[in-house]
Amino acid sequence: MTDRTGGDGARTAAGPLTSNDAIPSWLRSLTDNVDGVTDSVNNRGGDRTKLLALTRKRSARPASVLVLFGGSFDTAEDGTPPVDADVLLTQRANTLRNHPGQVAFPGGAVDPGDDYPVGTALREAQEETGLAPDSVVPVAQLRSFPVPPSGFDVVPVIAHWPTPGPVRAVDQGETARVARVPLRDLLSPDNRFQVQRSVMGGRVYRGPAFWVEDMLVWGFTGGLLAAIFETAGWDIPWDTDDVRDLGDMLDRAGQR
Repeated sequence: MTDRTGGDGARTAAGPLTSNDAIPSWLRSLTDNVDGVTDSVNNRGGDRTKLLALTRKRSARPASVLVLFGGSFDTAEDGTPPVDADVLLTQRANTLRNHPGQVAFPGGAVDPGDDYPVGTALREAQEETGLAPDSVVPVAQLRSFPVPPSGFDVVPVIAHWPTPGPVRAVDQGETARVARVPLRDLLSPDNRFQVQRSVMGGRVYRGPAFWVEDMLVWGFTGGLLAAIFETAGWDIPWDTDDVRDLGDMLDRAGQR
């Protein structure tokens, strides 16, 4: 495990948060190798990503997101997700000034008194989606990731939802949509590609993306999902040479 001190002084550690008996069998390949997610992100981003992670400022605001998987507890012996497996995603309102229409995991910045990072992720998810925190079983937390556009240092909290309850966009001025997206749709090669942004002929961004339920999932969320799928061994081979213009895809999704 890797320990560090959060911005509020709380200790955080990458690794499982509960015993294996409480973790669905299909999630154990992920919870047993949380550093594999970091390695996947770093290997994809090359030296620039590694340098960013090493030099991020201590003044970055601590935050956490809830990566909440629903689905049956047991599955096939090969560890693939069950057919009912899904993940909870939100979509920001198009009227927001920053990142309008962006698809994300529920989450946000730490508040005073939070049991960071798990308590922060659960509180934010409740505020955004109306889920009941006591219905969620946190199973692991990852190392933190710097997200320069927002100035956050984000700890993803992996959790399982044994009995999913109702969710909704609690404040439609902030959140346009809350969706439980089937993993089979996210993993389908037909729904996977890369997006790229270029300026004056030079590439300034390229990263994995998904097209699901008329939503474009990219950026931090798309990259983290891709790293989780790779680490967990759930990947189905897809065409990484399918590179699409980010602006065109955002226009298609109506996310800007």
